[in-house]
Parts: sequence; C-alpha cells; structure tokens
Amino acid sequence: MFTSLIFSLLFAPEAPIFEAPERMKAADRFVQVEAPGYAAPCWYDVDGDGEPDLVVGQFHEGRINVYRGLGRGKLAEGKWLLAGGGIAQVPGVW
Repeated sequence: MFTSLIFSLLFAPEAPIFEAPERMKAADRFVQVEAPGYAAPCWYDVDGDGEPDLVVGQFHEGRINVYRGLGRGKLAEGKWLLAGGGIAQVPGVW
C-alpha cells in the first residue's frame, strides 16, 4: 500500500489548470444564489433545444433555479424549477 502511494505521488499527472473565474450574467443581471450561498451549478439541456441551460441547486429550501441557454453564451432570467403545481424542492435537512 505504501509503495503504491509513493508511486502515485511520483508519477501522478500534473494538476489541472483552470481558467480564472468569471461572473455570469442572465438577462443582464449577475447570477446569484440565496443565503447562505451554497450552490451546486451544472450545465444540462433541460428544455431539449440543443443549448445547455445553467441549473443551480440552492441550499436554501432545496430549490433549483434554471437559467435557459439562449446561445452565444447568453442566459435567460432564472426561473424556479416547478413540480406538482409549485416550486420543486429537493428533500434534505433544511
């Protein structure tokens, strides 16, 4: 085990290089999350139009905000994901 740990440290690929962070806008406003600020963003084509949409899970009440992709890096205003006639909530410990 110790030998494999040393081997992996010596021959591990270089750490990934990330671009500088960039604040994103949706409908001419910055994308924001609710307090306390924990979010889980991801890209997914929610509406099936071929453009990736920004989906942001919010810690507060487990709600999910969807910013529809408009193409060319533009996003529509965020709208809460709806289910069962109301705003969808992911069960959790809120």
